[in-house]
Amino acid sequence: MSSVNKVILIGNVGNDPEVRYLDRGIAIANFNLATSERGYTMQNGTQVPDKTEWHSIVLWRNLAEWAEKYVRKSMKLYVEGKLQTRTWEKDGQVRRKTEVVAENIQILYRPEEYRNMNAKSEAEQTPADVELPADATLEENDIF
Repeated sequence: MSSVNKVILIGNVGNDPEVRYLDRGIAIANFNLATSERGYTMQNGTQVPDKTEWHSIVLWRNLAEWAEKYVRKSMKLYVEGKLQTRTWEKDGQVRRKTEVVAENIQILYRPEEYRNMNAKSEAEQTPADVELPADATLEENDIF
C-alpha cells in the first residue's frame, strides 16, 4: 500500500524569506509561517485562548528565487508541500527539525505596504509565472 505525505497551510508569513545559494547556484529559502486557531469560551465559562502554531517553510530552486522577490513578512500565503524531518548532532545531542518543503505557494493577501511591488496584481502572480533562463533545464526530481 502506498502512503501520502501532503501538507496544506494557509497562514501569515512571520519573517522575510532568508535566501542563500548552494553550489551550482541552487537557491534555497527559509521562512516561518504562522497558523492560528481562534479561542473560545467553554460552557462552564472557561476561556480558551487563541493558539498559534509556527511552521518552518523550505523552498528550493526557482520557487526560492520567486519567494525572494515577492514574499514578505505579514503576507497571507497558501502553502502546499510535504513534511520532512532533518536530524543532526550538536554538542553531543541529537537534534531534529520538522519542515514543510513547499511545492506550491500562492499569495492570498498583501498588506498595503507591499501592494504596489509589481504592476502585475497579486491574484495573477504565481510561481508558474517565473520564467526559466533559456539555458536552464529542470530534472525530474526538481521541486518547483
